[in-house]
Amino acid sequence: MQYLHTMVRVSDLDASLRFYCDLLGLEEVRRKENEKGRFTLVFLAAPEDTSRSKRVKSPELELTYNWDPETYTGGRNFGHLAYRVDDIYALCERLQQAGVTINRPPRDGHMAFVRSPDGISVELLQRGDPLPAKEPWASMENTGSW
Repeated sequence: MQYLHTMVRVSDLDASLRFYCDLLGLEEVRRKENEKGRFTLVFLAAPEDTSRSKRVKSPELELTYNWDPETYTGGRNFGHLAYRVDDIYALCERLQQAGVTINRPPRDGHMAFVRSPDGISVELLQRGDPLPAKEPWASMENTGSW
């Protein structure tokens, strides 16, 4: 398993970039604009992490800016933790057998969401290419929210 990033929603992307980059010293490593979804993702990393070998993937901070105004309450501005895993199906099966609800099953063989005992949303991402679709995951519905 590899820790990937922490996501926080921001209401003012420019003010957030000033804070995280200009004041804290993080560096923007990549950006993704999604017109259809109406959001921008900006990934930041500490300078020491960006100077490491490109073979070593360091954890990042993902700023998610939704283009349509939204008020974040109840911790909604904090999104999720993300981990890359070797076998998403095997891990989800192990979690499910231990009583963990799979909120967003890995229908696509690539991504799933679960929640910690404290309600923290955890994203699981398959290492490499998505695994072929397989049951019971392919037809499993979402449960709750993530």
